[in-house]
Amino acid sequence: MTIHTSTDLRTTFLFPGQGGYDSDALRMAMEKYPQVQRVFERIDAETMSLFSRRISDVLLGARPTDLRELLDDDAWASQVAIYAAGLAAYEILDAQGVRPDVLVGHSLGEITALVAAGAFSVEDGVRIVAQRVAVIQRQNGVEGRMVALSADADRSRRLLDLLDDPMLAVATENHDEQTVVSGPGKTLDRVIAIAGQLGIGAIEIDAPFPFHTPALAPAVPEFAAYVSKLDQHPLQRLVYSPILQRYYEPDDALADRLAEHFVTPVRFAAAIRHLQAAGVDTFVEAGGRAALSKLVVRLTKGSDVRALPSLTVDGDGGLALDATLRVLRDAGLAGVAGAPGLAELLAPTVPADVFEAYWAEHGDEVLRRIADDLDGFTPEPAGTGRPSAQTPSPGTEATAPAAPAPAAPAPSSPVPSSPVPSSPVPSSPAPSAEAPDRTEIHSELRTLYAEALEYPEEVFEDGVQLEAELGVDSVKQVELLSRASKRYGLPTREAGFRLENYNTMDKIVDFVVAELSGRETVAAG
Repeated sequence: MTIHTSTDLRTTFLFPGQGGYDSDALRMAMEKYPQVQRVFERIDAETMSLFSRRISDVLLGARPTDLRELLDDDAWASQVAIYAAGLAAYEILDAQGVRPDVLVGHSLGEITALVAAGAFSVEDGVRIVAQRVAVIQRQNGVEGRMVALSADADRSRRLLDLLDDPMLAVATENHDEQTVVSGPGKTLDRVIAIAGQLGIGAIEIDAPFPFHTPALAPAVPEFAAYVSKLDQHPLQRLVYSPILQRYYEPDDALADRLAEHFVTPVRFAAAIRHLQAAGVDTFVEAGGRAALSKLVVRLTKGSDVRALPSLTVDGDGGLALDATLRVLRDAGLAGVAGAPGLAELLAPTVPADVFEAYWAEHGDEVLRRIADDLDGFTPEPAGTGRPSAQTPSPGTEATAPAAPAPAAPAPSSPVPSSPVPSSPVPSSPAPSAEAPDRTEIHSELRTLYAEALEYPEEVFEDGVQLEAELGVDSVKQVELLSRASKRYGLPTREAGFRLENYNTMDKIVDFVVAELSGRETVAAG
């Protein structure tokens, strides 16, 4: 990986550490963005293996669970929750076309940043987070807390010097008026008392252990040994470490660097100032709450820097991520970048926001498919009536019946409304020799939809409402209907096709049956 020069940088993702979890915001994101469920499916598999519990059951069950409750639960739950929320936010932003130039993590968030950059798999990220907790728990006598002081790092160190406790340390330097100290609980009680006498505010941080303190030194070698056994991959994105105060290099032994985090402070303020000087003007917080984005606002006050939250509830009770994406699109940092007019060309009747969401999630896949099709495409000789490159080999079923070649050039067909290009097929299917079996098609479609959505087949009864009852959003419905069309070799849908007219299973089955029968489809409104 080539280390960027300062002129290359503009956008940074920030991954929070302790406190970076907002239950309500995560639930809102789960309902709207499919990336959340996909991230949790992968993480659930690991937490089941490690703890016999699915973290999604803990976080997204019938009753909301806040961070304080998670801290009262097993220590791993709060740490995996923060990691999962950060990764989910990253995947949503990435699917929306936001491409960060550099990733930054705050303490625990540095693990999330390295996973997002490709250094470790999502599953290994869970293992690292869980082991980070386990090795600390195995150190007898490690007891302590973390407290935020409303003072700069120098003043905070002078306060700590008064107590002369070697296990007491400055853990994070957030900005000129906030420093987090870490150490034994009894000693921190004295720190809070002295701070009160000096007029320094003190607030306890929601953290299960006294991170970034010499008290954790015995855990360092065990943790490094564990992480060193995991597969480390080349970084696909630039990652800047507020702990190391530098970018990660290709030859870094990440097991050793992550182990050093136990005893080394987080100099977040210095990191933000370095990145701003390097040209970054947009900081997007990828994770719960908005603590880091608020810190950036304070650290860059008076500049034109943007600091944007994601998985937090805004002042109007909505998901802050939605407004953040609008800001990023307006700035040209998100959306269907580089493809002006694409929606008008491929899907003129599909709402712009639906197409943007679809293309952000599936655009790369669609483009790869087109490239693969073109690689193997050989036009048939004139007069064959088949635009497709491939002649089916014996025993292979063609995707659609061939249509006779027109005697003269056909008029331009309507622009297709589906955002999914399909392999070339005739403009209309030839009438079937016999009527298609509706029961058989219903059974096949139930299987197709069930496998794609990971639902039981029995839920796809004729009258079931896909969105209202099963929560299948319009983007996913477009994808599923395109899969069904491909499965039966149906023609590309013409302009005027309205997805809302096919919102139940029976209407989709009727649509497929009608198309296979060569009849014009009429759907109920």
